[in-house]
This record gives sequence, C-alpha cells and structure tokens, in this order.
Amino acid sequence: MTSLFHPASWIHLDWVLLVVVAWLLIGLSGIVALRRFRLVAIVLFPLGAVFSLVLLAVALSAVFAGPETAILPLGLPQLPFHLRLDSLSAYFLILIGGVSAGVSAFAAGYFRQGEGTPPGLICLEYHLFLASIVMVVLADDAYVFMVMWETMALSSFFLVLANHRIPEIRNAGYIYMLVAHIGALGILLCFGLLQANTGDYTFANMRVQHLTPFWGSLAFVLAVFGFGAKAGLLPLHVWLPEAHPAAPSPFSALMSGVMLKIALYGILRVAFDLLQEPIWWWGVLLMGLGLVTALFGVVFSTVQVEMKRLLAYSSIENIGLMCAGMGLSLLFLAYDMKALSALALTASLYHMLAHAFFKSLLFCSTGAVM
Repeated sequence: MTSLFHPASWIHLDWVLLVVVAWLLIGLSGIVALRRFRLVAIVLFPLGAVFSLVLLAVALSAVFAGPETAILPLGLPQLPFHLRLDSLSAYFLILIGGVSAGVSAFAAGYFRQGEGTPPGLICLEYHLFLASIVMVVLADDAYVFMVMWETMALSSFFLVLANHRIPEIRNAGYIYMLVAHIGALGILLCFGLLQANTGDYTFANMRVQHLTPFWGSLAFVLAVFGFGAKAGLLPLHVWLPEAHPAAPSPFSALMSGVMLKIALYGILRVAFDLLQEPIWWWGVLLMGLGLVTALFGVVFSTVQVEMKRLLAYSSIENIGLMCAGMGLSLLFLAYDMKALSALALTASLYHMLAHAFFKSLLFCSTGAVM
C-alpha cells in the first residue's frame, strides 16, 4: 500500500489523478469566465479534450500492468480515500478517455449564447462530472465510491437541467434524481453487507470476506438493483427516456456512452471481484433481466418519432444485451467453466466499448441535426 507521500511506485495512478485535477481546474476556470462564451467554447472545452486524450493514453498503458494502490489524506478523519487502478478500472478509463475526448471537442462548437445555464457553469458541471466518473472507477473503498457516485449523480442532474426554463426538462431532471437516489440506497446497503460487520469498508477487506449464500445473494441482488437503476434496467428504466432527450446532446452522449457503463462497472466489480463463489442463479437472474430489458428497449425504440428518445430506448436495449452477457459469464463461472466465462465476459466488455463510441457519435450527430 502506498500513500500520497510515496508516489514513486504508482506511475499510472498519479497521471490519472493529474487528469482529474486538471479537469477540476478547467471547471473552476469556467466559473471565472462565467459568461465569456468564446473563452469557454474555444479554450476550456478543447483543453478538457486534450486531457481526455492523456487519460486514454495512460489507461492503454495501464490495462495490462499490475494493480496500483494509493491512500489520499482526503475526506473525513480516519476515512481517507483508498484508490486502486487495476485492469478492470483501466479498461473503463479507456472508455471514459476516448469518448470524452470526442464529446468535449463536439461540445466546443455546440453551445450557443443565451441558452439556459451560463456557459461557464456548464463547463464546471461538465468537467466535475468527468472527474467524478474517473474517481468512481478508481475507488477502493465504499466511502470514496459513494461520495463520487453522488457527485456524479448531482453533476449530471444539473447537466440535464441545462435548459431549465422548460417545464418538461425540469420534470425529467427530477425523475432522474429520484431514481438515482433510490439506486444509491441499494448500493449503500450492498456495501453494508459486503463488509460483513467488520466495520472496515475498504474493498480489500470485502474481498477476503466469505459471506453465507443467503447474505451473498442478498448483496448481489442489492447491487443489481442499485446499479441497475443507473444503468436503465427494467423496471427502473423510467428516467432514461426522459433525461436523455432533455439534456443537451453532448451531455446525452456522455450519459448514454459513459455513465450507463459505469453502472455496469459497479455490477462487475461486486459480482466478479468483491463477492466470492458465485451461485448459478445469479447469472440466470442477470440474464433474465438483461433479455427482458433488451426486448423492451428494441420494441419501444421502433415506434419513436423523436430522434433522441429513439436513441435512449436503443441504449436500454444495448444495456440489456450487455447484462445478458455478464449473466452468462457468471453462470459459466459458477460451474467452473472459466474459458467460456471469460469468452462471455469479453463479448460483454467489447459491446460496452463499442456502444460507448457509436452511441455517443449518434447523439452528437443528432445534436448537429437538431
């Protein structure tokens, strides 16, 4: 275990943290230039895209490297931030860096003066959203995970409300926030079970706990419920067709292309890393929910006439297919069929990366048309 004061042994992690700090500084610069539209559009958003490319390069280098850990003296007394960069988190950092680079470049030319929220405030919310997503992926204890998860939810809520003068957009934002907090309760209860009454909420402690089948299953169900609410799994999908059309297109692209995958990352982290000895019906449950969600999404997407709502239902369909692949991987793993489990998980991870790029591109294209 390393600390902030001994950074020599964590090469990739400090570069990722540098990108996070840079994004926060760019966001704060937006407050200084609150209504200076050209400065925000021509300088700050493109600068954010540059740091996204830095994140992409670092993540590509880290994906096959060993785990790197750190303890940052932040947060509350006796509750520092435990961070960990491993292959799973590096893979999702590739997704975040690649997609956000393109979306940030698109956002630089998207916004117009006089539209809802001041451009400098949008810049702050946007880069705070990116920084919180990266920190969610790096989190190695329940405390920092939940702090960053809620930061991600709040910043994305304000991004959805960018054109807050329209009543329908305000209603969409409120529905999104309600479902987000219901899901957060499920995640919090899941972490409470995973620490097994030890009082230690670090993921390292959760990995060595061996829960009984009942408590392990309850933790898994809570994880699927909590993260599934953010991912758009049925029946907690109701926010997604409302929030995606309400948000400006660059934010819709990030929410669909990146944020939904971070919810799936949470399921992967709990099911494949923190929980021991998966049970066969966990995979069946996840497959069933995924297939029902996919069928629902594809049926409803075929009858939509509004472009962004169609893409939102398409995202629900694709999230369902990814969950079905994850469920199949869990089922194979429960029967110790590791090669088939790895194949199913690889297919699901590839689908996440592909969907992140093509759905973000579709939302940006839709924004250009609109």
